[in-house]
Amino acid sequence: QVQLVESGGGSVQSGGSLRLSCEGSGYTYSTYCMGWFRQAPGKEREGVAGINKDGTTNYGDSVKGRFTISRDNAKNTLYLQMSSLKPEDTAMYYCVADPNCGLLFRTLELWSVGYRGQGTQVTVSS
Repeated sequence: QVQLVESGGGSVQSGGSLRLSCEGSGYTYSTYCMGWFRQAPGKEREGVAGINKDGTTNYGDSVKGRFTISRDNAKNTLYLQMSSLKPEDTAMYYCVADPNCGLLFRTLELWSVGYRGQGTQVTVSS
């Protein structure tokens, strides 16, 4: 059974940094594409970043240059390093995984992929 557990969320002031982690279990980690999407109250879901099995990455326009996605296959862990955080980054962040690295990862419509975690809240104050 695939399980994804996020951690690292919290409250930070504008301009600060946070690193989110997502530990996966129940599957062969290195054979899955991974990613993050977020959702804030009253706003549409937004694909944040995706990472392919070979480490190729893809970012949403609003986070390019500020966020970095990475994976450690030896630790079955996905990371999202977030810097220069803004109040508009406030949201629940969800980790996702899927063995099929197709269109959804290219378009970052990551809420539609196979598996997701419970989410971790990020709050950025001005």
